[in-house]
Amino acid sequence: MSNEENPPDPQTPGDPQSRQEPPQGPGGVPRAFPGALPEEKPAGTPQGSASGATPAAQPRQAGRQRLIAALWPPRVTRAQLVVALLLFVLGLGLAIQVRSNSDNSPLRGARQEDLVRILDELDNRTQRLDDEKQRLQSQRTELESSSDQAEEARKQTSEKARQLGILAGTVAAQGPGITLLVNDPHKTVQADMLLDTIQELRAAGAEAIQVNGVRVVGDTYFSDVDGGIQVDTEKISAPYTFKVIGKPADLEPALNIPGGVVQTLEKEQATATVTPEQKIVVDALRPAKRPDYARSSAQ
Repeated sequence: MSNEENPPDPQTPGDPQSRQEPPQGPGGVPRAFPGALPEEKPAGTPQGSASGATPAAQPRQAGRQRLIAALWPPRVTRAQLVVALLLFVLGLGLAIQVRSNSDNSPLRGARQEDLVRILDELDNRTQRLDDEKQRLQSQRTELESSSDQAEEARKQTSEKARQLGILAGTVAAQGPGITLLVNDPHKTVQADMLLDTIQELRAAGAEAIQVNGVRVVGDTYFSDVDGGIQVDTEKISAPYTFKVIGKPADLEPALNIPGGVVQTLEKEQATATVTPEQKIVVDALRPAKRPDYARSSAQ
């Protein structure tokens, strides 16, 4: 048979040999067929510099947005709420404690004049201690330098015995001081208030004290009894009169300080009147008792 009778079959579209490779340009880069449609790009993709953003700026912008979204609005967990509540309660308790401790000070509401008077009283106490120290040093110097040390020693011993007699209540005493009169119409003054008054007077430099004719010494005690107050073995009743020998400029401010004796008695509906005087006589005496066991170490 001739070739004209059996013509070659046309190439099918799926035959690889029937595919036509696109023409290649310089460098092997394929060129589009003439009349081919332009390649489609995803919508929203920035093209070139017309959009004003580069591909490297997109990750940074997305990271900033994620950071802002993570920080705001703030997300609080239950554990954080519990810790914050505990810290608040602790801080409130500390603030209340500090304020209560500050309010308990008796001088917190004191006036400037009262504070100045308290400072003056402390200075006076310091001055009295310094004077006592100098006096004792002078006595020691006199004993060391005296030609007749025995006679000087007897003189100082006699003076010391007189001073101890005043403190022990075995001899009478006189000198400047104050008179404290306490009226108690409602029977509200108790023994501990009078004892506080004695302690305040001693701290202010009182050298001799008697209350309603009873000499106050180192072992004096106060107790409440029916219808009055018992001082040692004697019963006294209102009004209570204190005769005190000492420096009036020290004794009177000590009783009138804020929170002191006068204010305490006034809170109990009692009245306290302090009168400075140039001469106070303390003539109530206590019997001299010989100690049963104590002996002088010089024997």
